Amino acid sequence: MSSLRAERPRPAAPPASALKPSTALSLLLTAVLLLPAGGAAPAAAGTGDPERPVVVTDRGAVRGRTHGTHRTFQGIPFAAPPTGALRWRLPRPAPRWPGVRDAGAPGPHCVQLPALGPGGPSGSEDCLRLDVTVPARAAAPGRPRPVMVWFHGGGFMNGSGALYPAGALAARGDVVVVTVNYRLGVFGLFAHPELGGAPGFALADQQAALRWVRANAAAFGADPGRVTVFGESAGGLSVCAHLTSPASAGLFHRAVVQSGPCSLTMPPHSWLPPLGAYEPFVAERRTVADGVRAAARLGCARAAGVLECLRALDARTLATPELMNTFSRVSYGNGQLPVEPRRALAEGRFHRVPVVQGVTRDEMRAFLGQTLAAHPIGDAAAYRARLERSFGVGTAREVAARYPVSAHPTPAAAFAAVLSDASFICPALRDGRALARRVPVYGYRFSDRGAPDFLGLPEPPDLPLGAAHGSELPSLFTLAPLTGPQRELADRMTGYWTSFARDGVPRAPGAPGWPRLGDPPDRVLSLAPGPGGIRTVDAGTEHHCGWWDARWPGPASAR
Repeated sequence: MSSLRAERPRPAAPPASALKPSTALSLLLTAVLLLPAGGAAPAAAGTGDPERPVVVTDRGAVRGRTHGTHRTFQGIPFAAPPTGALRWRLPRPAPRWPGVRDAGAPGPHCVQLPALGPGGPSGSEDCLRLDVTVPARAAAPGRPRPVMVWFHGGGFMNGSGALYPAGALAARGDVVVVTVNYRLGVFGLFAHPELGGAPGFALADQQAALRWVRANAAAFGADPGRVTVFGESAGGLSVCAHLTSPASAGLFHRAVVQSGPCSLTMPPHSWLPPLGAYEPFVAERRTVADGVRAAARLGCARAAGVLECLRALDARTLATPELMNTFSRVSYGNGQLPVEPRRALAEGRFHRVPVVQGVTRDEMRAFLGQTLAAHPIGDAAAYRARLERSFGVGTAREVAARYPVSAHPTPAAAFAAVLSDASFICPALRDGRALARRVPVYGYRFSDRGAPDFLGLPEPPDLPLGAAHGSELPSLFTLAPLTGPQRELADRMTGYWTSFARDGVPRAPGAPGWPRLGDPPDRVLSLAPGPGGIRTVDAGTEHHCGWWDARWPGPASAR
């Protein structure tokens, strides 16, 4: 079975204490990183309507929709359906189609589980589709627009490109935006000896989408020589991977990494005490061993023909919490990623393109807030105990000295600050320094602690979300209502992001200049609404990054 039900329920979250550690990571990550189901409503079908423009692609013609300031072309196949014998194979070209294909509604999302609570899988394996959003006004003669290709978040287990309405970004920034689906979980990151290791189908799907953009950008009035890849969370990690992947050479010209640094790591027993450390990139041999064990559990441990056996299983059998979580890390040590991305940056083994990289100020509040009911941090003693469990007694004393409870609203807020700095902010600066030795890099910190909670996450009284993981997204995509000052910030951010896509330098009319990272060191642009909200800050000093770099240098594989 390659196609499952189209809609995902949004049930209430179970208590974290009721979850197995093997599934808790999957469910909590996707709850934070996944947008609510939605997107533009499909328009009525029809022909001959000037509001329904037709564009001819290399696989056939598509009919889109006009929405005032912008036009959309949705559900366009960029690769053949990876179903049946093509499951766990590298993407192949989409078949050509006759006539004009209607592109008035998104295609199916890739097979995935609900972000939280009970429920079976939804979506389809026939999901390698993309959406194109272009300004409705004609491009200036002889000046094709830059292209921005978006890779969605969701922990490599959930999400879809259609969940990110890009009309405002395209129209205000005068760019073409492409949002992409890619295979998820066991369908996208499975490995086995019969596959020759871990081919990295999720990243290969994204590369196939970039090749489609190169072939078809001109048909949409865009410039195939000015392609920017950008993404958040798992999408940011994807951009990081493409920066270091030989297979991505020449497919893009600028990169934006949002809350997905190559050196991302979460300390052991930190945001959910039963769990060990989280690292998004793992050695191929580990994933291959996981694949051998999974095949045996699925009854496919024969001496030969394992893949034929596994390909005969329906999607529902494969899309279990255990398998989707087990195969949610990206493997390195193969042709796709020869070297761990963090190490590749440090060694200068990455594509020479300008980079914007940044984080949100309170990244880990979104994660930690979902676990406090089961694992409260109610007083200073509980705070110290959590520090000791994650960092050891000696280091915990030093952490507590730099992050005293008295300097934060609550003990939970103090612990969230520790984890945000150790897991996201300082690793991003460390990667930025490595990049900046060879290419222009512009760092940011999204600091709007009043950003809308468009995900509907739980917000415990002792830990407001603040500028949590993903909180910058409503400033780039049409996801939630904004206040007047927040709309002004969104306009500035749209200007920064799209001017970077245009010529590699982020700038916005009436907004402060954005200095390159490294001069002086660790100074980034803080993005917040209101007068003086956009300003340069010394993030390295504010977030104790010199100390973290010495005491907690990143993933276990780096130590």
